Amino acid sequence: MSGRLEAGQMVFVADGELGIGAVREVRPGSSEFVVHIQNGGDFVLPMDAVADVHFGKVILRVDRLPQAVRDAMRHPHDDEIRASTYAATDPRDGALKE
Repeated sequence: MSGRLEAGQMVFVADGELGIGAVREVRPGSSEFVVHIQNGGDFVLPMDAVADVHFGKVILRVDRLPQAVRDAMRHPHDDEIRASTYAATDPRDGALKE
């Protein structure tokens, strides 16, 4: 990780993709943090689910996320984007266009 994980940072599954949520809390002295996934809710994630932190962006390792988080990430922008254009389900590239 090149940067420091902090509350309020936007969360992504890949550079160049739309943000899917934000870090709500970093638990000091713990190896966990809380992320809010838009249209999905809050989830506690292990620090090893973070691929990188740079320029205020947190990039997640999709292959290290529990299935419940992947499911929540399927349609984070349904309220803004009417078409089903984004899903974070493919661990190989971080995102799958439907």
